[in-house]
Amino acid sequence: MNPRIALVTGANRGIGVETCRQLLAAGYRVILTSRDKQKGTDAARRLDGTGAGVAFHPLDVSQPASIETLQQFVEQEYGRLDVLVNNAAIHYDTWQEVTAPDFAVVQEAITTNLLGPWRLCAAFLPLMRRNRWGRIVNVSSGSGALHSMGSETPAYGITKAALNALTIKLARATARDGILANAVCPGWVRTDMGGPAAPRSVEQGAASVLWAVQLPDDGPTGGFFRNGKRLEW
Repeated sequence: MNPRIALVTGANRGIGVETCRQLLAAGYRVILTSRDKQKGTDAARRLDGTGAGVAFHPLDVSQPASIETLQQFVEQEYGRLDVLVNNAAIHYDTWQEVTAPDFAVVQEAITTNLLGPWRLCAAFLPLMRRNRWGRIVNVSSGSGALHSMGSETPAYGITKAALNALTIKLARATARDGILANAVCPGWVRTDMGGPAAPRSVEQGAASVLWAVQLPDDGPTGGFFRNGKRLEW
């Protein structure tokens, strides 16, 4: 069959661009998206030629019109989408207290970290259902795990917990459609968000994402994983 088509959000740097690189190396055709057109174009140019081909398309996941434009592009250009990696996220808000937050920051986090992936899934699930095959990977975080949750990073942690809940509901809704939906925690990774002291490389973080993309048809769905191992919610 033709190479599978994968779309990665927030992909001009860090785990996003490394996920694109690993997908290309594995033979996927990749749609690299980012809010910043120049940075996204530059990232796609650097990756081009490393695999089956990469295309850039601008995407601001906080804007429904931007998602709609991307969906139309994918349907017209490719006619299908096989893999959706919801990687874009903002506001690892270490400076905030849950008891006195800046609710403008909270609202921005909800719009990008939760509503963005939700809208993207709603936009692209019809294309996956058309072919009765798909992989949805929501890049989450241990910050969203309820069993170990503290009071820190309130906007980020709460939106990642909500993203995990969305993952469970998506998996239940698509259980008979040949689509697997999972949440992946890449770990504490050396990115702009994670900082230079993080113990894991972007290659290691992206490998967890690729594992979920490459699950067999009888693989798990509706789970939370790191390094291919199930995590507690």
